[in-house]
Amino acid sequence: MQLSRGFPAAAGGRRRGPWFKSTAKEPAERSKAGDYGAARSRVLKGRSGREKDEDRAKYIGCYVDSTRRRTLRGVSFLDYKKMTVFRCQDNCAERGYLYAGLEFGAECYCGHKVQAPNASEPECDMPCKGERSSTCGGANRLSVYRLELAQESARRCDAVFRGCFRRPDNVSIALPASQPMPNMSVDKCVDFCTEKVPGRGGCLCAQRCPGEEFESCGTAEFLLVYQTQVQDNRCMDRRFLPTRSKQLVALASFPGAGNTWARHLIELATGFYTGFKGERDHWRSGRTICIKTHESGQKEIESFDSAILLIRNPYKALMAEFNRKYGGHIGFAAHAHWKGKEWPEFVANYAPWWATHTLDWLRYGRKVLVVHFEDLKRDLFAQLKRMVGLLGIAACEDRLLCVEGQKDGNFKRSGLRKLEYDPYTPEMRKMISGYIKTVDAALKLRNLSGVPEDYYPR
Repeated sequence: MQLSRGFPAAAGGRRRGPWFKSTAKEPAERSKAGDYGAARSRVLKGRSGREKDEDRAKYIGCYVDSTRRRTLRGVSFLDYKKMTVFRCQDNCAERGYLYAGLEFGAECYCGHKVQAPNASEPECDMPCKGERSSTCGGANRLSVYRLELAQESARRCDAVFRGCFRRPDNVSIALPASQPMPNMSVDKCVDFCTEKVPGRGGCLCAQRCPGEEFESCGTAEFLLVYQTQVQDNRCMDRRFLPTRSKQLVALASFPGAGNTWARHLIELATGFYTGFKGERDHWRSGRTICIKTHESGQKEIESFDSAILLIRNPYKALMAEFNRKYGGHIGFAAHAHWKGKEWPEFVANYAPWWATHTLDWLRYGRKVLVVHFEDLKRDLFAQLKRMVGLLGIAACEDRLLCVEGQKDGNFKRSGLRKLEYDPYTPEMRKMISGYIKTVDAALKLRNLSGVPEDYYPR
């Protein structure tokens, strides 16, 4: 049975009914092993050396860990000199993980689930190697943080509002799973329906909640319908290369040019991890499919056998890197940073680097595949096939189809805090325009297509 639409879009193109947005609140404390334990609503005093960590992550407790069965089973890395809580959170958020854990003062673990029981707080007693005032777990003990910005990013993809529909005579056929709930909310309904979804299918989440205004709830006659999103697992498996690769391939870009997103796409398309300096599986081990690098210069570039060079519009790349520098991988720089001395100094130092980075890789790179970030967004499959081809992997159509549904990852900025003004002064634009022309000429000199037209402001 299909649901019949109750109301068309209202006058002016506005659909009757609320658009889905997260209103999730901190979950109640749980005591079962593997759950949040004594969950905190704020970072405990002394657990973070930075005030802004309270906005980006929440400390949820000390957890048992084991070398045989890790509590957080995503990527990991260590740094026995400079490990900090912020650095671990930042690296896990960059890879799209929902949890970050620190152990033995220097080890960072990432994961999507906490799969171990709580330990007592005194057992997490080792200071961070790079920030002695903060705690980084203990011996086989993890200080675990839930990454709030990553949670919100993932949450925004949970459901799509499909409209208002007339309640069918036999609602159990159209909506086979149902459950009355006190204090009904969109989040509660979506969570319930998501758990009931079998396989790769979808389900309709029909919300009926008490209230006076139709905009916020359904009625006895009409239902507000949300379609839950189901993760396609065909491209979610990832592993290290079983043997050392004969070629060391760079995934090179200027900071803010989409390297993290490109790594995400490559891992989905190939099933193999990418790497970067500092990860536990050392970047020279040859067991990752390619190596992320922002560095330039002859010595660095010549250490690689080939490279994918990702280039992005400098106006967008500079702003993205400025946001990352002052707000983390999925956060935002504060308006005070944009309006203060930080932004002009940043542009003066980084804009020339945007040009020299590309020029160096074109000059010293042995086998360089140029990919424009804008082309990757416009024609994902064609560009991704080119990238995977350089890596010596045959692109599997099944995985590529899965990539389409998972292409954004959880690390993408929400876009909710976009600047309401142009941060670039005429002097900045004149300088950057000159660098664009230099890069464009260098590309064409090597019989490559120049920079996309939208690099030049209208």
